[in-house]
Amino acid sequence: MSEAKSKLSAALDPIASATIAIAGVSIIGMAVVQGWQVFARYVLNSAPSWTEPMALFFMATTMMFGAAAGVRSSRHFGFFILVESVRPPVRRALRILAALIAAGTGLMLAIWGGEMMIDAWDYRMAGAPLPQGFAFMPLCIGGALIAVFAIERAVVPLPEQQPAAE
Repeated sequence: MSEAKSKLSAALDPIASATIAIAGVSIIGMAVVQGWQVFARYVLNSAPSWTEPMALFFMATTMMFGAAAGVRSSRHFGFFILVESVRPPVRRALRILAALIAAGTGLMLAIWGGEMMIDAWDYRMAGAPLPQGFAFMPLCIGGALIAVFAIERAVVPLPEQQPAAE
């Protein structure tokens, strides 16, 4: 691997670690918020209005940041059945194509998520004292991370692995 490619991967390592940590904290946050919602509704007989929008925010964050981590580790957006069914020379080209498709999808999510976030920022989120655009932040940031990690996979592929079926 060239030094520039190695530096790219090394520079993205802490971002990938933070991405996984944020996804992990978000899934815990979602469980805590849902637990509080159930407790408040059935034990206290007073369901708080903020729990549902916050649970949805945590779910979107977990989903988008987890997907980005999956792209970085080549476990998501890979078209694996097709890639593993072809000969090795074609496999490399298909992996690059898959990475470029993932990068385009991530870029689209980032741009459109950013537009929705900006457009909805002036409106209040129903049930929570936050701007509605806050709900689109994971889509925007997660999409950008998917694009960055997919581009890294196109430039710096992971080492060749033997297919499980062989």
